[in-house]
Amino acid sequence: MPAQKVETGHQETVHDVVMDYYGKRLATASSDNTIKIVGVSNSASQHLATLTGHQGPVWQVAWAHPKFGSLLASCSYDGRVILWKEGNQNEWTQAHVFDDHKSSVNSIAWAPHELGLCLACGSSDGTISVFTAKDGVWETTKIDEAHPVGVTSVSWAPSTAPGALVGSGLLDTVQKLCSGGCDNTVKIWKLTNGAWKMDCFPALQKHDDWVRDVAWAPNLGLPKSTVASASQDGKVIIWTVAKDGDKWEHKVLHDFKAPVWRVSWSLTGNILAVSDGNNKVTLWKEEVDGEWQQIPNAEYGPQPPPGVRGLIY
Repeated sequence: MPAQKVETGHQETVHDVVMDYYGKRLATASSDNTIKIVGVSNSASQHLATLTGHQGPVWQVAWAHPKFGSLLASCSYDGRVILWKEGNQNEWTQAHVFDDHKSSVNSIAWAPHELGLCLACGSSDGTISVFTAKDGVWETTKIDEAHPVGVTSVSWAPSTAPGALVGSGLLDTVQKLCSGGCDNTVKIWKLTNGAWKMDCFPALQKHDDWVRDVAWAPNLGLPKSTVASASQDGKVIIWTVAKDGDKWEHKVLHDFKAPVWRVSWSLTGNILAVSDGNNKVTLWKEEVDGEWQQIPNAEYGPQPPPGVRGLIY
């Protein structure tokens, strides 16, 4: 399929673009303080709505699972997270505003839908907040000083433990997060008895500069957990662990010789998309020998500066 150019209508840099569950609409976030909703098809795109309410650049947007209705979350330099709800078609209102953070909220991620309506947010104030809807009321739990000099990214683990579908493991839900920060580390967090605790000791420390993005791969019941991290140091690292309590192993996917902005897994968890400061998007796959190889003829770019920052597989 040839590449399709989508005119977003933004007046400034686009920082994030996310496709909805059905692949029919895009939500985009921009430095012009707005969010755009764009309808897409195989041959055309159509502007559907502009969401205004943030007082600073909007860094990320995230669609909730459709079982919860038509909901979209956004986070901004203004320190707020806004939850948008669609009433009539293409008519959006602010359903809730979270203003718990003291500085820029850099990353948001909805939990797997099996865990309920639950949103994780990472902020430059060093904390991660998790907002959970229960009986129409939003409850908040926090990870204080998650990355004291700033949280850049958050990503949820799959809701089932590794190996649960192919082994004897029980199908109990798992509540875990990974995060990246300005301290150059990746951290794993687990909710235990209502409190978030670090689940890897020490933190995963193989990057030499800020971790720009983290992405926990879908496991489809496979017997390992996999996390990809992208860094200002130009490297993407693949982290794997077989089961709780084991040591996380790491392998450098590639050194891109430029900052790596985003990483995103395919739904099956076997292909990783990477966007980097060379203004390119590349696709990578793990071979049978455990080595990661770039997929031939699957490189997209160059793009206009400052490079590809928004990415969702």
